[in-house]
Amino acid sequence: MTTLDYVALALFGAMWFAFAWVTAKSSIFGRRSLTQLMAERRREWIMNSITRDLKMIDTSILAGLQNGTAFFASTSILAIGGCFALLGATEQVDAVFRDLPIAIQGGRPAFEMKVCGLTILFGYSFFKFGWSYRLFNYCTILFGALPMMAESQAHPHKAQVAAERVVRMNIIAAKHFNAGLRAIFLSIGYLGWFISPYVFIASSVFIFVILLRRQYFSEAREAILGDWPS
Repeated sequence: MTTLDYVALALFGAMWFAFAWVTAKSSIFGRRSLTQLMAERRREWIMNSITRDLKMIDTSILAGLQNGTAFFASTSILAIGGCFALLGATEQVDAVFRDLPIAIQGGRPAFEMKVCGLTILFGYSFFKFGWSYRLFNYCTILFGALPMMAESQAHPHKAQVAAERVVRMNIIAAKHFNAGLRAIFLSIGYLGWFISPYVFIASSVFIFVILLRRQYFSEAREAILGDWPS
């Protein structure tokens, strides 16, 4: 481990926390993030559901959210298994990296430490996805407790409170899902560390810029805000 390795690792952690912070802010760059805008759409969706009795569409959406979360949780488990397999094949992998002209060798201990760090990243993402799946499950139960349209009209305040519970639980579940997905994305940049700290810095900055662009300057964000002609 060189000084540059520690600098690269510190920069990686700083970008991780910086991205989590900027996406949680209500406004930055004079814009709201895609995550914040989608939180508002989640609220619109749930509030709309208490104005109708047909809720099969809503339950299908909730099932889709759970299935997507379960998929990424399973993927994280497979990635953790791959990391342990990588630890068992250290000699073979080290031989491959020795043949790369741009690779900087740090020895077996450094390689194993990097693999352990990658395992921690995937472990973090698994716990985030697992908790998100559980929260989406709670959200489904809370959604099932929403009053029907006639009761909502008769007791609007009660319906509003029940809907806000669902909204809050849904947003919290999405927050943990996004945290797990963020770890998956940033792990791509982390892989550059196996080549050299220079590649680690470059790949991490590249991923960070892409994620920022998707949150504040992407077509998906414009699609949410766009005023389309009737």
